[in-house]
Amino acid sequence: MKRFLGIILIILFLFGTMKLFKIDNIILEKIYPIKYEEQVEKYSKEFGVDRLYVYAIIKAESNFNEEANSKSGAKGLMQLMDATAEDIAKELQMNTQENYDLYNPENNIRFGTKYFSNLLKLYNGNVRLALAAYNAGKGNVNKWIEKGIIKEDGSDIENIPFKETNIYVRKILQSYNIYQRLYD
Repeated sequence: MKRFLGIILIILFLFGTMKLFKIDNIILEKIYPIKYEEQVEKYSKEFGVDRLYVYAIIKAESNFNEEANSKSGAKGLMQLMDATAEDIAKELQMNTQENYDLYNPENNIRFGTKYFSNLLKLYNGNVRLALAAYNAGKGNVNKWIEKGIIKEDGSDIENIPFKETNIYVRKILQSYNIYQRLYD
């Protein structure tokens, strides 16, 4: 019993020390970094997106690995498909004949932030629905809303039928909250 109490006291002491010296924030800043700040700041302002959501998306999509690839062919920091990048390039009135290197952080963050901005506009600023569409596609999200699987206000994200998307939306919202705590 004494040993158990001793362990409890040590744990409480360590926890108190971490809080006193904000060691928990130091650890969290390593896990939830701010990288590519110039590009994220620039494009989140240009496209009217909260920069902390961009960081949370990058964290979830690639964990800040600009060379990341998915099985489905998504590329780079924000895991964009070539077709999505081409659509965004057209919308931005860029040369669509040019092959935009999605492993280039500048291109990837620009196109990814613009795409997320488009989704936010499509869903009237509803972050939950925009995040679900970023992961599963707007066709799926629209179908789920039409069928009453999820509400148009996104208040019932627990009902998202794709497990990956369900987890993805929650993960981004959690990361966003941590980014807010650390950097806002």
